[in-house]
Amino acid sequence: QVQLVESGGGSVQAGGSLRLSCAASGVDYSTYCKGWFRQAPGKEREAVAAIYTGGGFTAYADSVKGRFTISHDNAKNLLYLQMNSLKHEDTAMYYCAATRRGCGTAWYLDWYYGYWGQGTQVTVSS
Repeated sequence: QVQLVESGGGSVQAGGSLRLSCAASGVDYSTYCKGWFRQAPGKEREAVAAIYTGGGFTAYADSVKGRFTISHDNAKNLLYLQMNSLKHEDTAMYYCAATRRGCGTAWYLDWYYGYWGQGTQVTVSS
């Protein structure tokens, strides 16, 4: 059974940085498409970034391009999201997700992913 567990969330001032991690158990998900999503109160869940290391694929939402970096450590089976220059509007619950399918044009669709973590809260104060 695949389990994803996020960590690294917290409270930070605008302009600060956080690094989120997502640990996978039950599977070597280095060949999966892996993504980060977020959901702010009263808003729909939205895609933040995705990575497929098998094909050298990465993708980012326009709102985080140039500020966030997604990466994966195959040896540790860990997914990361480095978040720099954080803004108040980045405040949300952040979720990691994975699918056995490779990433593609559907990377930003939450239904594309079959495995989800429980989420980690990121709060950015202005």
